[in-house]
Amino acid sequence: MIETGSRPLRLLFVDGNTREQREAHAQGYAGLSPAEAYAAEMTAIAPEIVADICLPADEGANLPDGAGLEGYDGIMLTGSALHIYHLEPAVTRQIELMRAIYASGTPCFGSCWGIQMGVVAAGGSVTANPNGREVGFARRIFRTEAGRNHALLAGRPMSFDAPAIHLDTVALPPHGTTILASNAYSQVQAAEIRHEGGVFWGVQYHPEFPLRQVASILGRMIPTLIDEGFRRDEATAQAWLEDLRTLDAERDRADLAWAHGLDREVLEDERRVTELRNFLEHRVKPHASARGRA
Repeated sequence: MIETGSRPLRLLFVDGNTREQREAHAQGYAGLSPAEAYAAEMTAIAPEIVADICLPADEGANLPDGAGLEGYDGIMLTGSALHIYHLEPAVTRQIELMRAIYASGTPCFGSCWGIQMGVVAAGGSVTANPNGREVGFARRIFRTEAGRNHALLAGRPMSFDAPAIHLDTVALPPHGTTILASNAYSQVQAAEIRHEGGVFWGVQYHPEFPLRQVASILGRMIPTLIDEGFRRDEATAQAWLEDLRTLDAERDRADLAWAHGLDREVLEDERRVTELRNFLEHRVKPHASARGRA
């Protein structure tokens, strides 16, 4: 249980997806939207948190103002099927919300789309990755010199793999960015961004994704996996995803773990969610105490 005194922590989960995208996710993943699935992962770490969900991609969504944002102990941004360089209203509303989050000073963490949002709202840029899509897992993520002693990655080995599904990547980090981890696909796999009095922690990968969620999302991307050469045909794609579902249910399947090159950093839930737990312990709890909420 992670609490401040007798009061449970209040976390806001900002879902970066449109209604159609959320419904597609829920249909394939136990009826849960991305934000609901994210909140479930955080509740597994800290059962007594109070979780609220915000839907800024929706037109007319009731978004929190500065005072409302300051009422939370932490804010978490999900991934999204949107592209941040397509400046449609569903995107620009989220950029404005992220700027308000920085100004509020409330601790914020984002995965994938979340780190891209943190970058763009602070003046950086994101583009389609010239190295192509990173599918299933980000391989050989390595901690930079700055990341070796940073609390976000405390407990991670110097090199590790993590669930990941993304086409876009940070092109130009904004002023105030400290890059904490990189790999061959993306210069920015983990970072801290300081902007307008706020501190944001983010990762390009998805520590909140168990294997079954990876398989669920990729199941809707099979034509893309084939077109981009990740799998030869539908049969091989389905076989790969079935292996992931089996490995999720049977963690002792050393044969499948070896065949897909997955180790404890992905397979053990406690290891997989390292960054989420570190955010709670090192950002949310101390900040709540500093605000007199303990």
